[in-house]
Amino acid sequence: MDIKKFLCEMSESPGISGYEHDLAQKISENCPWADETRSDKLGNLILLKRGKDDQNSRPKIMLAAHMDEIGLMVTKIEKEGFIRFSTVGGFDQRVLLAQEVVVHGKKDLPGVIGAKPPHSLTAEERRRTVSIEDMFIDIGFDSFEKVSQYVNVGDLITIKRDCLSLQGNYITGKAMDDRVGVAVMLECLKELAKREHIADVYAVCTVQEEVGLRGATTSTYGIVPDIGIAIDVGFGDMPGIPEYDSIKMSNGPGITVGPQVHPKLHERMVKTARDWNIPFSPEATPSPGGTDTYAMQVTRSGIPTMLLSVPIRYMHTPVETVDYTDVIRTGRLLALFIAELDHEFLEGLKCF
Repeated sequence: MDIKKFLCEMSESPGISGYEHDLAQKISENCPWADETRSDKLGNLILLKRGKDDQNSRPKIMLAAHMDEIGLMVTKIEKEGFIRFSTVGGFDQRVLLAQEVVVHGKKDLPGVIGAKPPHSLTAEERRRTVSIEDMFIDIGFDSFEKVSQYVNVGDLITIKRDCLSLQGNYITGKAMDDRVGVAVMLECLKELAKREHIADVYAVCTVQEEVGLRGATTSTYGIVPDIGIAIDVGFGDMPGIPEYDSIKMSNGPGITVGPQVHPKLHERMVKTARDWNIPFSPEATPSPGGTDTYAMQVTRSGIPTMLLSVPIRYMHTPVETVDYTDVIRTGRLLALFIAELDHEFLEGLKCF
């Protein structure tokens, strides 16, 4: 299976927070390395790769990458047929104007996001970014009656964007945050299929991360792992982002250090990367908030956690850009880390 090609398929597929079920089915059908595949009540997809140790003594390692994407939702249909909308998750509103979209009503309808032309703006309006309240979606119908045959308030809207290959191993598209994390987990499971490991590995494609880390919260509570590792995206280096706040592209993952990261896990992950000559960048995140790491860490009586960040550019836009080499390196690092775990190390996590 070509995981890079499948990442592009995931990128192009709809899966807004709370509505990830079709995407989950697609991922489930494209993971031949899992021994067991199941979904929980909230919709998290759990891919289990069993360890080689005795069943009663196998530790549990949970990997988490969210499969949901930010998107839009219909809030009103104007009498002239224009559709008003709001965001689901933290969309960069600066890039919405003039985007092609798909309105997922009773059938999928193509549309475009429009606003007043610059010729009709006042001098004050020209100085401001167009707000979402001043935008609308045009699907080509000229009345409320025609639109409402197919579209209702609450229907979802996704950006229409084909995945595009750039130079080298770079690819760009929507929803790379965090479907690159899902691709990392697939690369990890593929690599683990060649190696022995004592732990049961639960690769969880979580839901509703973009609206509050909900899927990671419930799935961690059900699995109760000995270690939780989140795979998410970080700010790839680019103009305008200071070096201390970015991760170098084409140089492997960011290995995060911060209050959400268990010190011994961080030390061991760095050692594994150096032992196997896998490049990485240090990533300092003083605030534990915004990724599935936090949800795993505070579940039940607490889980030792850490975070790996795949660098991408243009986060929360329809042109999120990744070097797929970083995906491969992150997946391999995870697999090597898991394959080298033993009971002695896991026992040592119970105390600092």
